[in-house]
Amino acid sequence: MKTWSLYASATALVALLAAGCSTLDERQREWIFQPSDRSWGNSEASSKGMDDVWIEFKSSLTDEPVKLHGLWLGRAPESPDQPVMLYLHGARYNVAGSSPRMRRMNELGFSVLAIDYRGFGKSSKGLPSEDSAREDALEAWKWLAAHHPKQPRYIFGHSLGGAIGIDLASRVHDESGIIVESTFTSIADVVSSFKWGWLPFGPFITQRFEAISKVKDIDAPLLVVHGTADSLINPTLGRKLYDAATVPKMFVLVEGGSHHNLNSIGQAQYRSALTQLFRMHEPPLEPPTDMAASQPTVAHSASTPSL
Repeated sequence: MKTWSLYASATALVALLAAGCSTLDERQREWIFQPSDRSWGNSEASSKGMDDVWIEFKSSLTDEPVKLHGLWLGRAPESPDQPVMLYLHGARYNVAGSSPRMRRMNELGFSVLAIDYRGFGKSSKGLPSEDSAREDALEAWKWLAAHHPKQPRYIFGHSLGGAIGIDLASRVHDESGIIVESTFTSIADVVSSFKWGWLPFGPFITQRFEAISKVKDIDAPLLVVHGTADSLINPTLGRKLYDAATVPKMFVLVEGGSHHNLNSIGQAQYRSALTQLFRMHEPPLEPPTDMAASQPTVAHSASTPSL
């Protein structure tokens, strides 16, 4: 009787979902992106001293003008071999919320451009979608290439931004490397990892973010970073994404790392991975600000990085 009750509940839920596809799509976009103009913690203070960037273009999706807001954190002195990074944030918070992570990536040697997708912060209003976010990422990449044409350019994505970044990397061919942190294989896999993931949601997912299929199309080295204590995105999804890539790659598992603190407590691992995989020259080591006293471990397959 219990089994039948569960089946009946699932069937009723699926029927309800199927009844309103337009509303379902909007609800998924709201749930996945959670767009806002909010930041968190001391991120507003952390963004002080960063330069505002505005990227304007006409959307091929809506045929309307779009204006994206971003933050730029350069690293002086700038040289032809100094790497630059496009930072693609995850859900919920605006670009200022990425500023602490931007500073840590800057400490690792990158000049960093981070953008807000449509619907976030000061960027054009509207409910974002998978298609609009991928268009925004591409336009930001064009901006970075136009302003820094001779410097090595990297794509970085945190969480949802990792799936957007892998999509971008599958469509451009001038990146020097891709870094994804706390990222997943697909929205369907994320949903199935929840305690109610046995419900048959798959056919009704409109915002799929199929990073697992697109990672096979990237042609630059890939660094996948995940934490053992990530309660939002299971580390097995990061490992599965890594396994699907065919480029030179490295998987870094940060012991005790959560969904939000990887490039803080795992900065030493980042330094090592960037040197090994991307052959980056290690920048001067600055005094740590919030790194854990103990060094977490790095886990990657014996054959990687395979250069």
